[in-house]
Amino acid sequence: MKPAPVVIKKYGNRRLYDSSASQYVNLDDIAGFIREGKEVQIVDAKTGQDLTRVTLTQIITEDAKEKPTGLPLELLRQLIVASGEVRQEFIMWYLKSAFDTYQKVQDAVQSRLGEVQSAILSPVDMMKQFVGMPAPSQPRVEAEPELDALRKRIGELEARLEKPARGKRRITLKHKGRV
Repeated sequence: MKPAPVVIKKYGNRRLYDSSASQYVNLDDIAGFIREGKEVQIVDAKTGQDLTRVTLTQIITEDAKEKPTGLPLELLRQLIVASGEVRQEFIMWYLKSAFDTYQKVQDAVQSRLGEVQSAILSPVDMMKQFVGMPAPSQPRVEAEPELDALRKRIGELEARLEKPARGKRRITLKHKGRV
């Protein structure tokens, strides 16, 4: 179930009041709510008119003042020129499509970073792949005889490492002359 939106009332003196938390907020607070994933609705305190779109646009504008990385000037000009409903809908569709594409790219990058991180956390599997040994979930591919010999030798060495106590005992016996 989707949580109820945070209702912000905007008064004539431009003050914003969060009625759910019973406190005054500013544009930065509203931007923080949105970044946290909260649904926000801004309404005029007298008329009840929805001012969410205008306020969010104001947040974007204020952010663009601080950082010159806002929307390109030409796009902003085209938004103003697009006063016709059809053109404005097309531009809004375009912006939404561009943002959706950006989100997909971000998700793909995060996914790849997760794969790289899991590979870093598993150096033994990476070495096995480097040597040519198949991972447990991968089917074995026939390789050259030299690789098979190397795999066999690695298996023997791994077996020796698993049984260090037996090896120490034999070495001790050799030194005492009892083989």
